[in-house]
Amino acid sequence: MTDLSMTSAVDLTAAYRSRQVSPVEATEAALAAIDRFEPEVNAYVLVDRESALAAAKESEQRWGEGAPASPVDGIPTPIKDMLLTKGWPTTKGSSLIDEAGPWPEDAPSVARLREAGAVLVGKTTTPEMAWKGVTDSRRYGVTGNPWGAGLTSGGSSGGSATAVGLGMGTWSVGTDGGGSVRIPASFTGTVALKPTYGLVPLYPASAFGTLSHAGPMTRTVTDTALMMDTIAGFDARDWSAMPRPQASFLDGLEDGVEGVRVGFSPTLGFGRNDPEVEAAVRAAVQVLADAGAQVEEVDPGIEDPVEAFHVLWFAGAAKVLEAYDESALERIDPGLRRCVEQGRTLSASDYLDAVQVRMQLGHRMGQYHLAHDVLVTPTMPIPAFEAGRDAPEGWPSQLWTSWTPYTYPFNMTQQPALSLPCGLTADGRPIGLQVVAARHADALVLRVGRAYEARTDPLPPPTLLRGAASR
Repeated sequence: MTDLSMTSAVDLTAAYRSRQVSPVEATEAALAAIDRFEPEVNAYVLVDRESALAAAKESEQRWGEGAPASPVDGIPTPIKDMLLTKGWPTTKGSSLIDEAGPWPEDAPSVARLREAGAVLVGKTTTPEMAWKGVTDSRRYGVTGNPWGAGLTSGGSSGGSATAVGLGMGTWSVGTDGGGSVRIPASFTGTVALKPTYGLVPLYPASAFGTLSHAGPMTRTVTDTALMMDTIAGFDARDWSAMPRPQASFLDGLEDGVEGVRVGFSPTLGFGRNDPEVEAAVRAAVQVLADAGAQVEEVDPGIEDPVEAFHVLWFAGAAKVLEAYDESALERIDPGLRRCVEQGRTLSASDYLDAVQVRMQLGHRMGQYHLAHDVLVTPTMPIPAFEAGRDAPEGWPSQLWTSWTPYTYPFNMTQQPALSLPCGLTADGRPIGLQVVAARHADALVLRVGRAYEARTDPLPPPTLLRGAASR
């Protein structure tokens, strides 16, 4: 176990149990990775070394006494700066929020991780109010990618994805209102799950309503399942929170895909892919077929719901700014300002029309899953582009939804959707595979992802990590 910063959570806890490694050593490795890479990639808005090392020493003592708080006790864990974290500011990438606080409580997922003994390292970057699919803000600047500091990390959980991809934390928890854990997972070669809505509770409620989910960001599907065991379950502060699952997400994870009915849709019927992306995803689907899955290439029969999504998203953006005076419009990201202004033109009837589209989409996907256990698509139609841009150079639209056609539909339907890496472009940019299932079939999504992961070689270390080794 030569690089503790890149060791999985599962392997770390096994090493803690056998006394080969201590949580202090793992935390020191994460902090060393932060020292090494943070100046290049800007993934953190706050690092609390003193608190992290103190928590790691407490974890070391619990493991030494044979009484860890949980199977994830001592895992170095950054938190996206959209989730309340007791004692630390949650500024949401915005100068509108005063970091002075007070900050008296944790969001549900953060509370569960803290109770489980995870070592909270700091807060990771997000675009302002998590409004877009790349990670930059006026307050904190631009976040780069482990595969090239000049590439975007994606967003809005880009800081978490980059931190995890470079070992600046073993795993993280992010939020996803239209693809915000899956977009950066695809761009950075990491793993992320948007769970079934309500399975991981959220508090405070998002201004973007029931589009918003919280979920794990990791380097392996197994670690994703392990984190889900920690953060899923009821919290009284979230009116839509589901009960704690009866079974572990690790149960059946290695059962494979023999007989699983896979519907493969390379474009959902309305997207268009970079040729290298499509080739890699088709090869990944063949891996599932060779493992015994029953694969059929068939679109789900939906139309692009982007206009309805925009109504819901723009209305949420307008809601975000209600708490501030009119001068706030001049102090926010210009793209967010345009969304707010558009949202202010919408009527209740517009909103309900969008909800109707959402319900019809959910009905159609429900019918699709009667015949297909999972739907497989690319996570993203393109690899990562230049950092600091809202869209690739020359792209016909600056709206992030114009280049993320395969993520936001499943926020509308609230289905579980997993992104995991399935290859690299010729110039070394990661490609993501998305696995979607019916609502509440999160364990199946993880099982299919794990079956692919177990039958393929992992990606090589990210470009920046390889460069660091030779310095």
